[in-house]
Order: sequence, then C-alpha cells, then structure tokens
Amino acid sequence: MRKRATVRQDDVLNVLNARDKPMTAYEILEELRANEPDIAPPTVYRTLSALTDQGRAHRLESKKAFVPCRCSHDESVPVLAICEDCGVVEEHDGSGLLPKLTELTDQSAFCADRHIVEIHGQCCRCAA
Repeated sequence: MRKRATVRQDDVLNVLNARDKPMTAYEILEELRANEPDIAPPTVYRTLSALTDQGRAHRLESKKAFVPCRCSHDESVPVLAICEDCGVVEEHDGSGLLPKLTELTDQSAFCADRHIVEIHGQCCRCAA
C-alpha cells in the first residue's frame, strides 16, 4: 500500500531530525528501507523536493545533502553554517541579508526564487 505524501514527508523529516549532520538522499533511503524494503529512490527524491519547496528542509548545494529546517523563514534567508570538520550544520536567521541580496539581484533584473546562504568553516567545538 502506498503512503500518502504527508506521511512520507513526516517519515523523511523524522530521519533527518534523528541526525545532527546532513544526509544524502541515498542515506535517507537506506534508513527508510529498514522498515520499508521496497521504497525506491524516486520516492525519496520527490519527497525531498516537496519538503524543500515547502521550506521544511534545506538542500546543502555544496554537499548534495539535506537538513531539516529549524527556523521560520517568512521573509527571511536561511544561513547555514557548515562545520568542515565534524559536519554539524547550524541554522541562523538571515533576515537582515534579504534587503541586501534583493538590492544586488535587482541591479541585473534577476528574479530570485529562493535565498539560501552557506558558510563553511569550523564550529566552536572543532576550532578550539
């Protein structure tokens, strides 16, 4: 029996929330296969696409991995600080960046669909 999309999205979010590091679609698939051996990669990709479109998850473009959204991003910019050593991702509210980013893109008449800022470095635990 096929699961409803909302149930599937909850399953994927539960997997993402159980980890403190980003996960690839195939890592998520393997976790889900423990309880659902027949689940196929396209199902996970469609679900992740829906979750990112809804703002309930973020795709880390640089890592080709996903993290759950931990903030509200109405009129905001998610700023994701990614530790290169331990892999932890901290999410920050970049509301103050939105006007500046809009000003930059307006100069070339670029219409942004979404804003996500990734910052790579070391978290305070790894930098110490």
